[in-house]
Amino acid sequence: MEDLNYLRILKLLQVLFTISIIRFSACEIKNTHIVDDFRQIILIERFGFAPDGHVTISLDYVSWRSDEPAAKLYPSSMGFCLVRDVSFPRLLNESIFTENFCVLSSKYVNLVFRFDKLGPDSSYNTSTTIDEPDEYNLIFGNCQKEFLVTMNVHTEMYNVNNNGDKDFLPAGQTPLPNFYFLLFVVYFVFLIIWGFICFKQRKIVHKIHLIMAMLLVFKALKMICASEDKMYIRNTGKPHGWDVAFYIFGFLKGVTLFTVIVLIGTGWSFLKPFLHDREKKILMFVIPLQVIENIASIVISEGGPVEKHWLAWNEMFLLIDVMCCCIVLVPILWSIKSLRQASKNDGKAAENLKKLTLFRHFYVVLIMYLYFTRFGIAMIESVVTYMHEWVNVVAAEGASLMFYMFIFYNFQPIEKNPYLAIHKDDDDEEQEEDDDDDDGEEDVKNLSI
Repeated sequence: MEDLNYLRILKLLQVLFTISIIRFSACEIKNTHIVDDFRQIILIERFGFAPDGHVTISLDYVSWRSDEPAAKLYPSSMGFCLVRDVSFPRLLNESIFTENFCVLSSKYVNLVFRFDKLGPDSSYNTSTTIDEPDEYNLIFGNCQKEFLVTMNVHTEMYNVNNNGDKDFLPAGQTPLPNFYFLLFVVYFVFLIIWGFICFKQRKIVHKIHLIMAMLLVFKALKMICASEDKMYIRNTGKPHGWDVAFYIFGFLKGVTLFTVIVLIGTGWSFLKPFLHDREKKILMFVIPLQVIENIASIVISEGGPVEKHWLAWNEMFLLIDVMCCCIVLVPILWSIKSLRQASKNDGKAAENLKKLTLFRHFYVVLIMYLYFTRFGIAMIESVVTYMHEWVNVVAAEGASLMFYMFIFYNFQPIEKNPYLAIHKDDDDEEQEEDDDDDDGEEDVKNLSI
């Protein structure tokens, strides 16, 4: 019995962790198709309501079936309800440890309607006004798990602004369209400045600098698409295709960012004009992982917890993200080790020590950036109220901007840069690539993130 309770607690913690870490789409008019679903609790949508918020639910093509011939259906055992986000963990805990649990009868929920109110054509329309503003979860409850439910669900969640118009963005996201547009302007100016620096120093520009320029292009395009996406959702409840462009440029930005980190970490273009097999393998491993991660992110954002395999996609996303973060640190450790050995063996110890200092700083800053954007933001989300959800975005994008400024400043094309200066007769750098793979594996074992 104790083992069973232990497994239940682990399951509860798993669900709470994935739901708290990943912010699914919860800010638009949604059409959800549920097919032969037996789950007792299906989380349809999460939304932050201001005063005088509204919830509209429309159902059609409602049906159910059971593999048990003797099962008898009670329509009042199925329906929709609202639960405050702060009470949602308690509701999950109650569902796990309470026998004969029925979510529609829980003290933590506000009942919207039961299926005994369905019309003759198996459809129903209802609209509810939120009297107490808060962040709510819209839930479908099935208290007869022997029945599989199929239906189309159309939901609209919105607030009413000062002009009396519908605002389909959650209360804590209303500043985001303007903030994303501001970031677009910042990165566009950043790109112009970077282009001016590269043009001025075009004689010493490396290929890595052009890839870094591409990173700024994709980041700026992602920000303008995010701004337009949120603006259209706020006004109409639909992204009108901007979400597709957002995902495309977000994918290109992610792949380019990790590529830049790996190439800088290996010293490509700065310390040597080539990549060895082990470094190429890292790139060929990171890029497909980024593809899978972005696919998982799209499924998580567009589908939400209503999808049967949503938790599996969440776990895949988190696992791949951690793997990518660990992998990109390995080339930096290789470069640091090689520079440390070179500073002891050759006659240019001072120059190599300066390079070693830069790569150490890069390693530390990268770890800080990865930790903050993965775990620090989650901690901020846990303490910030739903009305200030925009603070999480500001913190994450602010950290990204500072990280970009660090790598672009320290690895810019500057003539006679003491960190990156390489003499023509400097062929000792190739010696670093002759280290056997055992040394690399030892570094990986010592890696902690």
